[in-house]
Amino acid sequence: MNRFLFVVILSSLISMVGTMLGASIGVFIKNPGKRLLSGIMSFAAGLMLAVVVFDLIPEAIGKSSVLKVILYYFAGIIIIMFIESTLNTKDKPYIKVAMITALGIMLHNLPEGVIMGCGFAAGQSLGFKMSIIIAIHDIPEGIAVTAPLMASRVRPLKILLYAFITALPTAIGAVLGVILGGISESSLSICLSVASGIMMYVVFGELIPESNKTWHGITNTLSILLGITIGLIMVTIL
Repeated sequence: MNRFLFVVILSSLISMVGTMLGASIGVFIKNPGKRLLSGIMSFAAGLMLAVVVFDLIPEAIGKSSVLKVILYYFAGIIIIMFIESTLNTKDKPYIKVAMITALGIMLHNLPEGVIMGCGFAAGQSLGFKMSIIIAIHDIPEGIAVTAPLMASRVRPLKILLYAFITALPTAIGAVLGVILGGISESSLSICLSVASGIMMYVVFGELIPESNKTWHGITNTLSILLGITIGLIMVTIL
């Protein structure tokens, strides 16, 4: 029970830090530069890629067969593709864009919480690594919710409240991750494999394309490489 409480509180705080930092950037800077947004997204992509390739997948394979890991890895990709396919933010008024974006982030934060919970179930260091990565990843998400609301002249305190609400599903996901990951070695491998698929899709299906769309330049490449390098260091040291 104490472990559950620890994971729920920690995952909630970590997700909140990233989301609220992004929301604060949007509220106080109001119009953060495209290069900055692109750099954050690219850096998060590199960090996530490194941890999936060098940590999550090897950890999953060590607890199950390669074939099972690959199957559940693709299951994770299919899950996040389905979530993404239900969302549409094109050609909508600003408020509607903000609400749909917030809904998408809330749905996305649920599997992020599962990823953290599985990480803690596999080992405390992996849980911390996943938490740091997700916090960085949540910064542009906080900005994404804030930008259209600022354009619609919504009060800053209300915007920060909306951003806070979008971070809450992470705690629910963390509980699921600990429960599922703590059942057996096999179930933990499944969780890590599904989490790997989700994260890889987020990297190549969302973060990198969105960063290139936001700002096209050498900054993106350098940010991704920096993220991969720091991710590799984290995997080695932690």
